[in-house]
Amino acid sequence: MSQQHVLSTPQASAKPLRRDAQRNRDAIVAAARKAFAEQGLDASLEGVAREAGVAIGTLYRHFPRRLDLVEELFTAKFTELLAASEEAAAMDDAWEGFCHYLEKLCQLQACDRAFNDLVSARLPLHALGRGLFERAGERAAQIFRNAQEKGVLREDVTPEDLAFVIWSQAGIIQATRAVAPNAWRRHLHLMLDAFRAQCAHELPEPPLTPQQVDQTLTTLECPEEECRECHEEA
Repeated sequence: MSQQHVLSTPQASAKPLRRDAQRNRDAIVAAARKAFAEQGLDASLEGVAREAGVAIGTLYRHFPRRLDLVEELFTAKFTELLAASEEAAAMDDAWEGFCHYLEKLCQLQACDRAFNDLVSARLPLHALGRGLFERAGERAAQIFRNAQEKGVLREDVTPEDLAFVIWSQAGIIQATRAVAPNAWRRHLHLMLDAFRAQCAHELPEPPLTPQQVDQTLTTLECPEEECRECHEEA
């Protein structure tokens, strides 16, 4: 996973909010969490404000950019991913650690459409939480190395190949969410079998380079009108 997916910690307010302002903020976050989980990153902010019972101007006072609201919602999920990566890296069985990490990542994708969108694209988010996501990336690299050093992960697989897991799962989750919400697990385990060293055979194409992965991510669109604003603050 590319480090460009970094989320920041929620921005601290200069001073505590008044009780009514805090109530509005909490209502906005609750409404956004529901809307983003169901509709993805391009959920209507006007709809969020309406569900929260506030004016759209109130929403923008608390969250000037869509990505500010995204950060508020998903820092906890990236913290959860970091915890899972640390747990997987510490496992004695390198293959179990590799599988555990990918299953947790895909589970987080599956239960929230916006998180699925988030890990499938490159969004230029704030850098305050960079350490959190970089640590998760370091743990993921350690999990990968452990599995190859133990001879359980095929030698010709590169970290960039894991992008295919994320991208393919994104489409599968979206396509099957309403009819078979756990179908992603079947596909993930089919892919995991393909990663096993004993299943290796010569591949017809070379792996993507890190630069190609980044180029691919930049072709995936940011939500609606926020795209230009996102990149202005990258």
